[in-house]
Formats: sequence, structure tokens, C-alpha cells
Amino acid sequence: MVKKAPNPIDKHVGSRVRMRRMMVGMSQEKLGEHLGITFQQIQKYEKGTNRIGASRLQQISTTLGVPVAFFFEGAPTVGPEGEGFSEEQSPAYISDFLATSDGLTLTRNFMRISDARVRRRIVDLVIAIAGETEA
Repeated sequence: MVKKAPNPIDKHVGSRVRMRRMMVGMSQEKLGEHLGITFQQIQKYEKGTNRIGASRLQQISTTLGVPVAFFFEGAPTVGPEGEGFSEEQSPAYISDFLATSDGLTLTRNFMRISDARVRRRIVDLVIAIAGETEA
């Protein structure tokens, strides 16, 4: 039997659940307790393996303190109906990076730096280390 690949929207929503859960410092176990499900189910949601139903997504949004729309921000568009007047989306690598613990920690602490010149120097340092020129 051929295993079906996760739907890109389900993967995106799951990664946003993971990102927000990590932002608020909540474990998969704790989120599962709030929802009355196992942490394994949370893992499946976050990977996009299992689709999150509407009522469950509402519960998750309440528990994590964000509107349901948060989970769809930057979602990939499917088909020609997604084009037209929609806003340009952020590249997937940005949300993928922010969904990691390193990305979240780096972003959270970078935003705590009040001096804009220091932030700029850090950006310049990272660009130099990566060996790329700024776009």
C-alpha cells in the first residue's frame, strides 16, 4: 500500500501550531492535556500527518491564545483561485525556521535588543558568516 503524503495546508497549519506552542513555552504533553488527547496526537498534528478538525483547531487557538486565522497565515495557495488579490506570502523557509526552537530563541532574543545599530551589526555579522551578500 502506498503511503499518502501530508497535504501542504495540513503541514503548514501543524507547523504554525508547533511554532505557537513553542512561543508560549508549552510542551506537547501539556497541550495534549488541555485538549484531552495524547502528546502523540499533537505530534501527528504538528507534522501534518493527521488533519486538525475545525472544533479541535478552535480549542487549540483558545489554548494557545491566538485567533484561528493565525494558523493559516502564510499558508501555501492551492490552484489558480489562490492567485489574484491575495497578499504576497512569506517564503516557507521563514515559517519553517521560526517553527524551530533555535529560530524562536534567536528571534525572541534579537527583538529584545533595543539598539537598532546593534541589531544591524548582528545582521551584518550573520551575512558575513554565511558568505552571502544582502538582497
